[in-house]
Amino acid sequence: MSRLRKDPKLVWNILNGVFLVYKPPNIHYLNVRDTIIQNLCRDLNAIKERPLMKHVSIEGATNEVMQVVVSDSYAHHPLVTGPQYIPDDFKCATANSLTQETSGILVCGINAGTRLCYQLKLARVTRFYRVKGILGQARENDFATGKILEKSLWKGIKRFYIDRICASIQASHQKKMFELCGIDIQSQAAYDLAVQGLIRPANPKIPMIYTIKCVDFQPPEFTLEIVCINEEDNYLKSLAAEVGYKLKSTAYCSYIQCTQFGMFNVKDALLSKHWDLQNILDNIDSCHKILEKHPYMLKQEHAHLVAQSN
Repeated sequence: MSRLRKDPKLVWNILNGVFLVYKPPNIHYLNVRDTIIQNLCRDLNAIKERPLMKHVSIEGATNEVMQVVVSDSYAHHPLVTGPQYIPDDFKCATANSLTQETSGILVCGINAGTRLCYQLKLARVTRFYRVKGILGQARENDFATGKILEKSLWKGIKRFYIDRICASIQASHQKKMFELCGIDIQSQAAYDLAVQGLIRPANPKIPMIYTIKCVDFQPPEFTLEIVCINEEDNYLKSLAAEVGYKLKSTAYCSYIQCTQFGMFNVKDALLSKHWDLQNILDNIDSCHKILEKHPYMLKQEHAHLVAQSN
């Protein structure tokens, strides 16, 4: 590592791969990306300044012995040419685009790692979310920032009511998976398809829930743990509202957190105070080991729904 601190070009050459950061709520993921790139530029430029090139000149009268003078050339001085690394030198992409209201793990790819991000998107690995809802109010956009549209009673609601509704939602999505295939869920063909792994719809716009359960209930607040693919934040918000309606009350979403992306866990994500060169390099190495251990995250070999049956 001491060698890396002396050679910015060597650091630049190994700055390729996937790393994890924790995106706070109420911050756009593009702002997170820009902050990371600015920090990388700062740390790379602070490693070692480029040595000044030498300027060779021949001085003296032409009819006498001339002298060769070697001096520093300021044509390549940082104050003339600017910093060695600038934000435009970096390529940075994300495998999952979290909205401004959503917090949690953000999978980023730097330079050559952007290709890995693209492969992670195509693989459509499962995502784990924690969604918090509040009973008793319906809001305009099903989120805490929306205008209150309706108020209702909630004190008679028990946890086992929410558990029953979650089980119903999960069962309906499991049934939907096989309906899209045109296969009877009670048939041998359905079993043969299920044992191959997670069933994924061919259309990436169809959200699919594999698990949904209530992990905490402190009325009027409740917390859902959801495992899904092809989801959007509006769909997750609507799930919290749907639970309220099925309880013959109302509810809205107050918090969304992405806790896991495939085998990438939020515990391994870097907090904003650790968005620097050294921590990002260490995180790239950790993510590389995870991808080597779980190659299916880049290329799925599990069952897919190829198309909707007529």
